[in-house]
Amino acid sequence: MTLTRRIIPCLDIKDGRVVKGTNFLGLRDAGDPVELACRYNEQGADEVVFLDITASRENRGMIIDVIQRAADELFLPLTVGGGIRTLEDIQKTLRAGADKVSMNTSAVQNPGLISDAAKAFGTQCVVVAIDVKRRTSELPGKTIIPLPDQSSCWYEVVTHGGSQPTGIDAIAWAKEAENRGAGEILLTSMETDGTKEGFDIPITAAISDSVGIPVIASGGVGTFEHFYEGFVYGKADAALAASVFHYGEMTIADVKNYLIQKGIAIRPHAK
Repeated sequence: MTLTRRIIPCLDIKDGRVVKGTNFLGLRDAGDPVELACRYNEQGADEVVFLDITASRENRGMIIDVIQRAADELFLPLTVGGGIRTLEDIQKTLRAGADKVSMNTSAVQNPGLISDAAKAFGTQCVVVAIDVKRRTSELPGKTIIPLPDQSSCWYEVVTHGGSQPTGIDAIAWAKEAENRGAGEILLTSMETDGTKEGFDIPITAAISDSVGIPVIASGGVGTFEHFYEGFVYGKADAALAASVFHYGEMTIADVKNYLIQKGIAIRPHAK
């Protein structure tokens, strides 16, 4: 059976506004998150992700009011991440109207949070976001992945918006997240995020091959072809993008029409 692939706009939120910059630096304002999410809803998005990109780094609380406003106006699944540190945070986020919660830094620091959340709320609510960077130093126990230029590397899990190394192998962490009850993995490579040069295919494919749960590819979309490559070569179940949608460079309907023409199984735009 062919699974239908998903297109997911991601709204990086700071101070209640949507922003997007290369590797989370040099941010520019891209508008009100609820207004943008409603636009994507109309364009045929399969889901929407809200990520408070400053929450972990600056220890800020969550954006419950934004979630509530969005949930009142949206008719598609909403995933929320940023500032999710405890089961109480997860409960508040879901009660505010989110369908899923995404945890990144907090899960690395306390892997038991994944298990506890899955038991309390169900695996379908739990998304583990994994940010990664390439490392060329050869260390025992790391998963070596070949790159297109014939070199190789391993991928390290990084936290706090990519600023903190952990020494954790990305493949091993993805497997542990699945074993602990994660329902999905949201994978962002800091090598490609914000570059518009395409997804980091080697790590996307490697993690997709290593786990049995859906993998959402994130970081680097600049063209229609990049979505196709993420699905076909990266073996991703969903593709996430931000700035190409926020600034009107392409619409979700445009992307879906392109992918349908290329033979990708995707839910067509309703209008």
